[in-house]
Amino acid sequence: MLVPSNVCFYNYFPGIIYILVIMLILNKTARVFFKPSKRKVDGFLRSFNFHPGILFLHKIVLGIETSCDDTAAAVVDETGNVLGEAIHSQTEVHLKTGGIIPPVAQQLHRENIQRIVQEALCASGISPSELSAIATTIKPGLALSLGVGLSFSLQLVDQLKKPFIPIHHMEAHALTIRLINKVEFPFLVLLISGGHCLLALVRGVSDFLLLGKSLDIAPGDMLDKVARRLSLIKHPECSTMSGGKAIEHLAKQGNRFHFDINPPMQRAKNCDFSFSGLQHVIDKIIMQKEKEEGIFLISKIGQINISQWSLKIPAHFCRN
Repeated sequence: MLVPSNVCFYNYFPGIIYILVIMLILNKTARVFFKPSKRKVDGFLRSFNFHPGILFLHKIVLGIETSCDDTAAAVVDETGNVLGEAIHSQTEVHLKTGGIIPPVAQQLHRENIQRIVQEALCASGISPSELSAIATTIKPGLALSLGVGLSFSLQLVDQLKKPFIPIHHMEAHALTIRLINKVEFPFLVLLISGGHCLLALVRGVSDFLLLGKSLDIAPGDMLDKVARRLSLIKHPECSTMSGGKAIEHLAKQGNRFHFDINPPMQRAKNCDFSFSGLQHVIDKIIMQKEKEEGIFLISKIGQINISQWSLKIPAHFCRN
């Protein structure tokens, strides 16, 4: 979509979208109750000083995360203290492509995972031999990205002869609160991300009762698609932001009462969510607004009609 000179529409419309998503999620919640080479790995391990005779009072775990577009590692003890951590974000790269391309994410993970793990270990002051175990995200996530972390971890496990702990991405999110707060079981958790939306009762470290989930797409995915539909990457205030963050930013300047949109599944007597219908309604509003303001989409044949004019445009500028 072409961005008009008058961007007032962008200043209030994201506010409606953002508030609707938050209201929908809160409304549902309230109903409950109230592969690297062996040579590289060997070289990586040799970069540390080993102290096999040292006995540690606490168990120390190296955690590795590559489920999507961030390469991250942390060294944590059994009391929840983060001894060292490091992260490499791919956000800037994916902004240029308008979304996460799995092969690109995979390659960036491959290029950075060894450095990130080494930085986390160095920051902690712990050598690989002093680790009690290695924990790595194995699901859910992008298969190509997950494979990089899993392959690297298994080679470390083989070299160091340490136990391997497979981590479920969403369960880890649910339990993270216990690292920074004294939260006792059971507790209610709402997990919202670009790929997931679920409501669960956490009864133990590996004991979860799923109460509700999105029946179609996740709210983060929906917000990203709306941001692309609005071409918010071209908005002067949002050029370095992801789609969801751009909508949140503009929502603070918006008028939440400008459009009257009913959140989906308000009357459903369960804890499930739905966001695809909301996206469809938003698309219709955008199309109507484009028509009112004289904004035209570039067609697949590479033409755009403005009044009596017909301009030929190179194919690589066309919208898919």
